[in-house]
Amino acid sequence: MNFSLTPQLEHFVREYAATGGYNNASEVVREALRLFKRTEEERHLKLRNLRQAINKGDEAIGRGEVIDITSINELDDFFDKL
Repeated sequence: MNFSLTPQLEHFVREYAATGGYNNASEVVREALRLFKRTEEERHLKLRNLRQAINKGDEAIGRGEVIDITSINELDDFFDKL
């Protein structure tokens, strides 16, 4: 697999590899891809959890389980109780 980096990214990767934490530029890129993969997995998990929470909220609304909040103070009180 081949890919191109901007000159700035190439410079960053080479400098990072030269600091001694990695043996070569390939290790830096592999680590970056692992971190990207983990970030994407976390983002997908958060999105899934958010969708589930929205569905639960919609179901609660459908059952009439609602709280009317008509002021900032009521909103603050609501979140203080969570």
